[in-house]
Amino acid sequence: MKPRLAYLGFVVLVAAVVIAPLLSSNYRTFQLAFVGIYLIALLGLNILTGLTGQISLGHGAFMGVGAYATTILVVDHGWNNLLTLPVAGVVAGLAGLAFGLPATRFAGPYLALATFAIPLSFIGLLKRFPHFTGGTLGKQLPSVHSQFGFHTNPSVWVYWTSWIVALVMFVVAWLIVRGRFGRALRSVRDSEIAATASGVSTAGVKTVAFGISAFYCGVAGGLFAIAVTYVNPDTFPIDLSILLLVGVVLGGAGSLGGMVFGALFVEFIRITWGPALLDLFSQVHHINTRAPGSSLVVYGVVLLLVLYVAPAGAAGLVRRLVTGKAAVAAWAKQSQMPAEDQA
Repeated sequence: MKPRLAYLGFVVLVAAVVIAPLLSSNYRTFQLAFVGIYLIALLGLNILTGLTGQISLGHGAFMGVGAYATTILVVDHGWNNLLTLPVAGVVAGLAGLAFGLPATRFAGPYLALATFAIPLSFIGLLKRFPHFTGGTLGKQLPSVHSQFGFHTNPSVWVYWTSWIVALVMFVVAWLIVRGRFGRALRSVRDSEIAATASGVSTAGVKTVAFGISAFYCGVAGGLFAIAVTYVNPDTFPIDLSILLLVGVVLGGAGSLGGMVFGALFVEFIRITWGPALLDLFSQVHHINTRAPGSSLVVYGVVLLLVLYVAPAGAAGLVRRLVTGKAAVAAWAKQSQMPAEDQA
């Protein structure tokens, strides 16, 4: 039954991706393109955090690595922007592997603190080599029109590019999760001692998980750079890494389908839902929404409310509803059986 539900859910996702741009404005279509981009990043982080149990506060920097790889190849070397995506993923993946090797010595909050140093050092490196990265000014990418030489709607082009890549990488993540390596990831998450006793190299699994998750974030970063056509150190702030982790938790750590909800949250909580809730609070409670930090307060309140309603994330809430429906159906079926059959 579970595989059927998984297949049905993926078909519904594909149908929603096809229908969404037909019912949306150009601006909303552009926003939904970023949902696909964030979905790729969350799928990667979910492999590390949700399946392996390794908390990372630095994957926003891996998105930045992919974005700068794409930007430098396009601007300085004349590459086609789509051809840079695999390279962006590989560069970020190698950076993830390089960090994953020493990171296997840490666990829990110590690992989170260690990974938090990644975005801090990444921003410093970008400013340290301005001749290569553009420094604080950044680099400007060519538009879609100048890259391909034909007239097209940029929002629609970015949307389809982002979601086609996202759907392909969703399938790849599903193949990783359901295979032998996926079982090794879960065994490391559940008990490293038991995993080692079963012949699993916990250090190797953690390192490879870091590399795969960074590869996903690198591809997402490359798509992000293509979409915004501009990158600088402020494009990938420190709080992006925290926001990605929040998206994984709210979507349901360990669930691939839940990452769709997490991506929606990451994109719309900052741009659409946040300002709307600020306006609502200002009208109802006469709160000064222009005060410093007011948006963070609203974000925190929304986060607490969502976690209170769905402590296991959106995927956990769906599972609870499906399980409850199945239990009710089984009880109703049993109550309708003759007494001798029940006995």
